[in-house]
Amino acid sequence: MSKFYVTKSPNGEYRFKLKAGNGETILISEGYNAKASCLNGIESVKKNAPHEDRYEKKEAKNGNHYFNLEATNGQVIGTSEMYSSTTARDNGIESVRKNAPEAVVLDETV
Repeated sequence: MSKFYVTKSPNGEYRFKLKAGNGETILISEGYNAKASCLNGIESVKKNAPHEDRYEKKEAKNGNHYFNLEATNGQVIGTSEMYSSTTARDNGIESVRKNAPEAVVLDETV
Protein backbone atom coordinates (compact mmCIF):
# COMPACT_ATOMS: atom_id res chain seq x y z
CA MET A 1 0.00 0.00 0.00
CA SER A 2 1.29 3.44 -0.93
CA LYS A 3 1.70 6.08 1.77
CA PHE A 4 2.24 9.81 1.97
CA TYR A 5 4.85 10.83 4.54
CA VAL A 6 4.73 14.39 5.88
CA THR A 7 8.08 15.66 7.16
CA LYS A 8 9.56 18.91 8.39
CA SER A 9 12.99 19.90 7.12
CA PRO A 10 15.65 21.65 9.22
CA ASN A 11 14.73 24.99 7.60
CA GLY A 12 11.14 24.63 8.88
CA GLU A 13 9.49 23.70 5.59
CA TYR A 14 6.95 20.89 5.36
CA ARG A 15 7.16 18.38 2.52
CA PHE A 16 5.45 15.19 1.54
CA LYS A 17 6.76 12.10 -0.16
CA LEU A 18 4.59 9.45 -1.76
CA LYS A 19 6.14 6.03 -1.37
CA ALA A 20 5.03 2.91 -3.21
CA GLY A 21 4.21 -0.29 -1.37
CA ASN A 22 7.81 -1.44 -1.84
CA GLY A 23 9.08 1.66 -0.02
CA GLU A 24 10.41 3.44 -3.13
CA THR A 25 9.76 7.18 -3.28
CA ILE A 26 7.70 7.96 -6.38
CA LEU A 27 6.68 11.59 -5.83
CA ILE A 28 8.08 14.51 -3.79
CA SER A 29 6.49 17.87 -3.07
CA GLU A 30 7.89 21.35 -2.96
CA GLY A 31 8.51 22.93 0.43
CA TYR A 32 5.53 24.47 2.22
CA ASN A 33 5.67 27.07 5.01
CA ALA A 34 2.62 25.64 6.80
CA LYS A 35 1.61 22.05 7.51
CA ALA A 36 -1.95 22.81 6.40
CA SER A 37 -0.64 23.82 2.96
CA CYS A 38 1.34 20.59 2.74
CA LEU A 39 -1.77 18.56 3.60
CA ASN A 40 -3.71 20.50 0.94
CA GLY A 41 -0.97 19.51 -1.51
CA ILE A 42 -1.55 15.85 -0.67
CA GLU A 43 -5.28 16.27 -1.30
CA SER A 44 -4.47 17.88 -4.64
CA VAL A 45 -2.28 14.90 -5.58
CA LYS A 46 -5.07 12.50 -4.64
CA LYS A 47 -7.54 14.48 -6.77
CA ASN A 48 -5.28 14.97 -9.82
CA ALA A 49 -3.37 11.67 -9.85
CA PRO A 50 -5.94 9.64 -11.82
CA HIS A 51 -5.94 12.11 -14.74
CA GLU A 52 -3.39 11.15 -17.39
CA ASP A 53 -3.26 14.66 -18.83
CA ARG A 54 -1.93 16.09 -15.54
CA TYR A 55 1.48 14.44 -15.99
CA GLU A 56 4.28 16.28 -17.73
CA LYS A 57 6.99 13.88 -18.92
CA LYS A 58 10.47 15.41 -18.78
CA GLU A 59 14.08 14.56 -19.56
CA ALA A 60 16.95 15.90 -17.46
CA LYS A 61 20.18 17.21 -19.00
CA ASN A 62 21.94 13.99 -17.97
CA GLY A 63 19.48 11.89 -19.98
CA ASN A 64 17.45 10.60 -17.04
CA HIS A 65 13.68 10.80 -17.15
CA TYR A 66 11.18 12.16 -14.64
CA PHE A 67 7.70 13.62 -14.46
CA ASN A 68 5.77 16.40 -12.80
CA LEU A 69 2.19 16.05 -11.60
CA GLU A 70 0.29 19.29 -12.17
CA ALA A 71 -2.94 20.70 -10.79
CA THR A 72 -5.67 21.95 -13.14
CA ASN A 73 -4.11 25.44 -12.99
CA GLY A 74 -0.76 24.07 -14.24
CA GLN A 75 1.02 24.40 -10.89
CA VAL A 76 3.43 21.54 -10.16
CA ILE A 77 2.27 19.65 -7.06
CA GLY A 78 4.80 16.84 -7.16
CA THR A 79 7.95 15.74 -8.94
CA SER A 80 9.13 12.18 -9.41
CA GLU A 81 12.49 10.64 -8.76
CA MET A 82 14.84 10.21 -11.73
CA TYR A 83 14.40 7.14 -13.91
CA SER A 84 16.91 5.56 -16.28
CA SER A 85 14.35 4.93 -19.03
CA THR A 86 11.05 6.22 -20.35
CA THR A 87 9.49 2.84 -19.54
CA ALA A 88 10.51 3.11 -15.88
CA ARG A 89 9.20 6.71 -15.77
CA ASP A 90 5.89 5.66 -17.30
CA ASN A 91 5.63 2.84 -14.74
CA GLY A 92 6.15 5.47 -12.02
CA ILE A 93 3.31 7.55 -13.45
CA GLU A 94 1.05 4.51 -13.50
CA SER A 95 1.93 3.76 -9.88
CA VAL A 96 0.98 7.30 -8.81
CA ARG A 97 -2.25 7.16 -10.87
CA LYS A 98 -3.35 3.90 -9.27
CA ASN A 99 -2.12 4.31 -5.72
CA ALA A 100 -2.16 7.99 -4.72
CA PRO A 101 -5.96 8.41 -4.45
CA GLU A 102 -6.20 5.78 -1.68
CA ALA A 103 -2.81 6.29 -0.02
CA VAL A 104 -2.81 6.91 3.71
CA VAL A 105 -1.10 9.94 5.23
CA LEU A 106 1.52 9.49 7.93
CA ASP A 107 2.52 12.64 9.78
CA GLU A 108 6.13 12.35 10.91
CA THR A 109 6.23 15.89 12.30
CA VAL A 110 4.55 15.03 15.61
